[in-house]
Amino acid sequence: MKINPSNIGTTESAAEVFFGPEPGQEVSGEIIGLSVSTSSSSVFINVKNRGLFAYSLDGHLRWSAGPVLYRFGYRQGCKQNVKDCYFSSIPVIDRCEASIYMSNTEGEIYSLSVRSPQFKWIQDFSSFDKVFTITPGNNGCLYVTVPVRVLVLALDVTTGNILWQRNTGPLSTTECAPVVDSNGWISIGSLDGFLYSFSPTGSLKKFPRAAVLDSVVQVSPLLDCSGYAVYISQTEMEEKISHVTGEYTCISALKPRNVVFTMLAPSTGSTYWSESYPGKFSSLLVETDLQNFVLDESVLLAFVAASTCLEI
Repeated sequence: MKINPSNIGTTESAAEVFFGPEPGQEVSGEIIGLSVSTSSSSVFINVKNRGLFAYSLDGHLRWSAGPVLYRFGYRQGCKQNVKDCYFSSIPVIDRCEASIYMSNTEGEIYSLSVRSPQFKWIQDFSSFDKVFTITPGNNGCLYVTVPVRVLVLALDVTTGNILWQRNTGPLSTTECAPVVDSNGWISIGSLDGFLYSFSPTGSLKKFPRAAVLDSVVQVSPLLDCSGYAVYISQTEMEEKISHVTGEYTCISALKPRNVVFTMLAPSTGSTYWSESYPGKFSSLLVETDLQNFVLDESVLLAFVAASTCLEI
């Protein structure tokens, strides 16, 4: 749906169908995800088993692309399985490269131009896993997080080749997402209680510097509006057990006590403040609707990020 807030409360319709079947037609496919590029005035929609569709903001189709392209008699994409292979990710836009990145069900990543359906490159990462998260660096790097292997890969955006790969601690879910700040540092939280931050060249900083034996980081960090700092939440647990199974480290934790919110700048290592909830931080929430919420780190962390901004 396309929502026009200026029409709310007027006789004009505030919502209209932007993409979907015509009246009387059956639904033609599941929408896996969409992204909007303001620089190219385009909306990119991934439809399961159909492909990627690029629309102008007024709803006109510009181009479409499937996960398989035949060029000069050679097939590109879905090299392992054409029949059941489709784009499986949300379109990821790199605003500095004017590129779109997609992954398919076979563990391949595609780079496309925002202006045409041609593939710039395709790289196969199925040897790592077929489920991963793609994050644009907007700095010449594309980052791929492989949760099951607790890996972060940095790719060259022009070729898709791996520049470096580094390990993190155990991750909470396969949907865990890192953030990239304006200095090009990529940060992701782990169930071992640390925030792992990597520089554009792969150097690692862990926060906090001291061990946090009773803490876990369950939600993704948030980027400050300055672009240079991040907010993280660490949940202090009454019980936390770590055990190794083969190549993997598993962490079990029970009975959360409180949450520690921290604002820090990965590139400099500076911590600007750190407060607990319940605790002194609770006074910030007294005048908000959040006082009626159960303890939810993602809700509270979003509130903190919206309430403060670092000026550099």
